Amino acid sequence: MSDNVNISMCDSNDVKNDCSNAVCIDAMRVYDSCSDKDCINDLRVFFTEEVQALVDDSVNVRLRDAEVLTVTTNLEPVPFNKGFYSVDITFFFSVTLDLYSSAGATPTQVQGTAMFNKKVILFGSDGNVKVFSTEYGSDPAEAQTLSLPRVNVQVAKPIALSAKIGSCSSLNRFPCSVPQCVCNCVGGEPTDDGTRCVTVTLGLFSIVQIERNVQLLVHSYDFCIPKKECTNSTDNPCEVFSRLDFPKDQFFPPNICDSKQGSCSCGC
Repeated sequence: MSDNVNISMCDSNDVKNDCSNAVCIDAMRVYDSCSDKDCINDLRVFFTEEVQALVDDSVNVRLRDAEVLTVTTNLEPVPFNKGFYSVDITFFFSVTLDLYSSAGATPTQVQGTAMFNKKVILFGSDGNVKVFSTEYGSDPAEAQTLSLPRVNVQVAKPIALSAKIGSCSSLNRFPCSVPQCVCNCVGGEPTDDGTRCVTVTLGLFSIVQIERNVQLLVHSYDFCIPKKECTNSTDNPCEVFSRLDFPKDQFFPPNICDSKQGSCSCGC
């Protein structure tokens, strides 16, 4: 005969626990998080073979822009430290550069990719259950994976600080395979070959979170029923244009008295 276990807070006699409007929801709870400010120096940029030929013939370089293409993570429990996890994070960047074949020459704009790896240790609690869900099927391997905490990485647009070109080091090689989405963005598979290499300095702001799926008891007010009616769209461009306000500020620019920062005093 099984025992019925009830762990609801509504069974407490404490008058503070008013559960008359309480509902149980399934949500992701952040167990631990950290923020970081990385100044990444001498980060090598890798190019396709065609672009690498242009780099080998260049004497100078200028950094135009940098974007985060994708981020991959790997989560592993920390031995002898129960509840803590080591998170390996790999950032893949798209880097836009101007190459100069000679002093004063017209630059050639090219794209390359760079990779930055970091590791953080965060608390993610300890769960020994297997999660089976209609969303993911009944695969036992998948169920074991879902019992682990989830990693969430937020990253701001990188700050492009500087770039330089010089001879390649034999130790400065591309350390892993490139995701297909990165290859698609830079025009192909990056190569390690080349006589000259470009390195950049980037500023990176990021937040790393470890989350778990939990059930929470929260206060409920009402269902979120929309109060705004949907308007039918139209294919008539003149009807769309008729709903636009007349742009009077474009014809009559505001003077200093109309500006919020302006002053109409008569002082010099």
